[in-house]
Amino acid sequence: MVGSGNFGSALVRILGRNAEKHDVFDSEVRMYVHEEMIDGKPLTEIINETNENVKYLKGAKFGKNVVADPDLASALSGATMVCFCLPHQFLKPMMPTIKASCAPGVKALSAIKGIDFDENGIVLISDIIRKELGADCSVLMGANVANDMASDAFCETTIGYVDPKNGELFKLAYNDPALKVGTVKDTVGVELCGALKNIVAIGAGFCDGLGYGGNTKAAIMRIGLNEMVKFCKTFYSGIEDQTFLESCGVADLITTCYGGRNRKCAEAYAAAGGKKSLDDIEAELLGGQKLQGTLTAKEVNHILKMKGMEHEFPFFTTVYKISYEGASFDTLTSTPY
Repeated sequence: MVGSGNFGSALVRILGRNAEKHDVFDSEVRMYVHEEMIDGKPLTEIINETNENVKYLKGAKFGKNVVADPDLASALSGATMVCFCLPHQFLKPMMPTIKASCAPGVKALSAIKGIDFDENGIVLISDIIRKELGADCSVLMGANVANDMASDAFCETTIGYVDPKNGELFKLAYNDPALKVGTVKDTVGVELCGALKNIVAIGAGFCDGLGYGGNTKAAIMRIGLNEMVKFCKTFYSGIEDQTFLESCGVADLITTCYGGRNRKCAEAYAAAGGKKSLDDIEAELLGGQKLQGTLTAKEVNHILKMKGMEHEFPFFTTVYKISYEGASFDTLTSTPY
């Protein structure tokens, strides 16, 4: 596992359980941890001594077979399966080391919720991994708030695959009594749902911070889902309608709009009337985690501007303008959608 934040730690608990359960896997699961000091002691030492990520998922125990490693090359040495769960802006600089360290023919899975762009438009995170590693890459997204997963409360997730054999292998790695894994042959749809729903969650958080009721929030969620579907089908072909009804789609949208870091920070931003910066709110509320929804809104807006299509996605554009250009919060409900 490359990444040891809130969600990465929740996922690696399950990987640890399944690595011991199924003979097809080595029993040890290595987790790359960006080293930091906690009360004067390295976080990796604390994780390996207590079997717990005391900073990002306090109270949730790992199996003893989960080993934290602060050295990326060491953590990935000889790996035949590698999972990614970290803020996507940190990914590219790591890829040369990861490629040099993994075994030939490595299989990859991305649980990274975000998108990138270049001079031509959208770049999917899974495509970066495929290109840099020369590897097949599956995608995991779903209604998976990490703190709920930490208590082993039942939830679902979706794995999108290209190669059916790899899709089944990663399903085996993640399927658990507390995590039901569904699979679809649609990595693009799964990945875009995981990224775009965070923009909708920012809008839902604005609703909460402004004191709007459930009717308004439901309307914002419906409008946001509509733009998610439109964005996916505008820029990609072959995305299955059913994907939007999987855990990665409408279920993830619902849970993120009622819980999760994006809604929480957006609520605080709106409640403060925009007088506190999003960076300050992130630092105050997230304890070192990163706010992905506003960054995704910024990246999506860059693509829409590039294509001259802002007017075709008024909700995404409004969330961006409130977040970055000081637009009035009233535009959330006064914009004609």
